Amino acid sequence: MKREFSSRAKLGSHQQDRMTAVALVLALIGCILATDLRAQAYNDLVTYPGRPNYGALKFSSPQSWFNYLMLWQHQRDDQRSEELQQAYASKADMEAYIATVRQKMRRLAGSFPERGDLHSRVVGTEEGDGFVVEKIVFESHPHHYVTAHLYLPVSSKTKKFPACVEMCGHGLQGKGNGSGTAVQMARNGIAVLVVDPIGQGEMQQLIDGTGRNLTRGVTTEHTLLAPAYNLLGTSLEAQIFWDNSRAVDYLCSRKDIDARHIGCYGFSGGGTEASYLLALDDRIQAASVGLFFSDRTRTLELQGPSDGCQWIPGEGALGINHADMALCMAPRPFLVLDGLFDFVDHYGALKGMKEVQRAYDVLGASERVEQYYAADGHACPPDAMEHLVGWMKRWLCGDATLPHIDEVSFRGKDMLCTRAGQVNLEFADAESSMQYAVRRYDELAKQRETFCAQPIEAVRKQMCRLLGLDESVLSQEPLPAALPGSTLAKSVVPTGRTHGRDFEEYRFQLNREGEMPVAVVVRIPNCATAESPIELHLHERGKAWYLGDMEKLDMTSNGTIIVAADVRGVGEMEDPYIYNLTKYWNREWRCAVVALHEGRPLVGQRVVDVLTLADFCSNNPLLSGRPLRVVGDGLFGPVLMHAAVLDPHIQKVTLTHTLKSWKEYLANPLQHDMQSNVVQGVLQYYDLPDLVRLAEGRVRVVD
Repeated sequence: MKREFSSRAKLGSHQQDRMTAVALVLALIGCILATDLRAQAYNDLVTYPGRPNYGALKFSSPQSWFNYLMLWQHQRDDQRSEELQQAYASKADMEAYIATVRQKMRRLAGSFPERGDLHSRVVGTEEGDGFVVEKIVFESHPHHYVTAHLYLPVSSKTKKFPACVEMCGHGLQGKGNGSGTAVQMARNGIAVLVVDPIGQGEMQQLIDGTGRNLTRGVTTEHTLLAPAYNLLGTSLEAQIFWDNSRAVDYLCSRKDIDARHIGCYGFSGGGTEASYLLALDDRIQAASVGLFFSDRTRTLELQGPSDGCQWIPGEGALGINHADMALCMAPRPFLVLDGLFDFVDHYGALKGMKEVQRAYDVLGASERVEQYYAADGHACPPDAMEHLVGWMKRWLCGDATLPHIDEVSFRGKDMLCTRAGQVNLEFADAESSMQYAVRRYDELAKQRETFCAQPIEAVRKQMCRLLGLDESVLSQEPLPAALPGSTLAKSVVPTGRTHGRDFEEYRFQLNREGEMPVAVVVRIPNCATAESPIELHLHERGKAWYLGDMEKLDMTSNGTIIVAADVRGVGEMEDPYIYNLTKYWNREWRCAVVALHEGRPLVGQRVVDVLTLADFCSNNPLLSGRPLRVVGDGLFGPVLMHAAVLDPHIQKVTLTHTLKSWKEYLANPLQHDMQSNVVQGVLQYYDLPDLVRLAEGRVRVVD
């Protein structure tokens, strides 16, 4: 009986487990269905309260905006590929191609201060096993302090050591309390200077009075710092490059360092820094990029543009890929360290290296380029470290023997270069990134004043160049109505009509050749007259949010014709939030950065949409001949300020809850959606208040 009971109990247990499993599955399905229904109900409530949907496009594709941007990028890649294929024809052709890439890189990086006195000093030392670490502080430009650790080999002979600059991967601690790679380099006769980048280690910028970081991590800090530099015509990566290049200056200034044999390397975010240093500083004689090198376009599609220190605006427009940066080293030794299972795409790394290897072959330097990948992820395992040390030993020391790698660990007890732990708290004259940006803004005031005093035609042309627009947008050529059998390349396509109690509602898709479509809803009240004005509404939450607010329905009672629209990235064309990580503080991060990458900032692209809408309102038979007023908020503020200057037919613009001056971003980077409002280098020419003045009273900010 006991055995039978046990058997039955066991059988009952299995049945119970199966029943429990089935119940869990059913519950899970129920939750999914309920979630889906709740989501649908939420969408119906929030997006289309009390009415059918306000969709005006003929299609529905959440990815359409990003795909549109990437189509342009692929076309530019095809052009670059053709140029590179032609360069493979001969050594002279390849050298000419590389010289052009170097010129483009210098153009991207922009101008820098003079290489003045570094005011360098050694503020302490730490002893290691076979090496010593010096704690260094220097000024890469006046009042900008850089902290670093110099790992020096211990030698009984008086000699000069070859040296490397090690650039830190992403981590708030920066250079931290010790670098295992630098230790192994030093024990193999190579000095290493490990440099804190802006936003990391003792060079964090977004901190409180005690040095506590105010963001969730270094990638967020970099992302928030980037817009200010972009607006001023530079980039965060260019500023980090300058610090690293000045670190090379420091190494060359030392009597114990061989200035003829300087190398650089870095992993992850440090790999990014290494890519720009080797591309822009000709003194680098051997280089390695780890866990960053891939194909830029493939990276954008797979994981997005990464944080604000991993790109310079305009790279895509100039056709610069990771392989091009590597070619700036040619024919000097170049090594890629790749993780087979890294999120940095391995296929992209293979594709890029194939281009680099072929170029080195053409230059007769095949043995000076190599790719080594470990069976690992986003990490530097021992075999990769050994390969890196061996590579530098071979090309900087002239020693091809295997490096001596020990299991020596080092974590210094007191590795800070400042007593306060942060340069901006340590030095009374230290200038933070925010202070630097505001100072540069003030220095450019006279330049902006002179620019805005020009004839309006000259101002408009330069605005078009900054916004990435063809000057043809100033011609005001109307969009024709759609014709049967037309390609809809430049047309107005009716997509629906609704009979309301007191109004007629029309929907249109506006197509402009080479641009994203614009979704439009036109509401004409029954009481409208020939004198009734048009009120064009552009809201960052989309036209459905505006039209769905039942209180707004009363606005048509005075006869005003309402036109509500969604332009690219808004409403019907909003990029899905799942592709825009919250750490970037931007609802459309990937599209905003890709647009800058292509030299076509979002502000400019949306200005085209507004001009298309103004054109539609001026020429559509339902609307033509009426005064046009525009109401906007949020992200549409800078867009409409530009549009009002470019198109004098826009008679009145009213803005709420919007950016009033780009200086706000410079002084306070802890804000959302900044990159969406960035126009590269614009503060060398004008600020938003200048646009309001140039619009001659047609733009009003009411909050």
